[in-house]
Amino acid sequence: MARYDYQCPSCGTQFEVEHPMAEHPEIICPTCGSVAQQVFGTSGIVFKGSGFYNTDQRNTGSKSKSE
Repeated sequence: MARYDYQCPSCGTQFEVEHPMAEHPEIICPTCGSVAQQVFGTSGIVFKGSGFYNTDQRNTGSKSKSE
């Protein structure tokens, strides 16, 4: 079960609803009874630094010699 944020366009009430990811039910505002809309927020992932691709996959220092 996933939790989703909803907001009522009529009264502006924001609330959280838990339902399966595969379902898209019609959610009713608990305050006024209007149909609410899902609110999409930003992700909590933050990428900092130069990145793992440039630093982790590179051989630095020694090269293999084929002789």
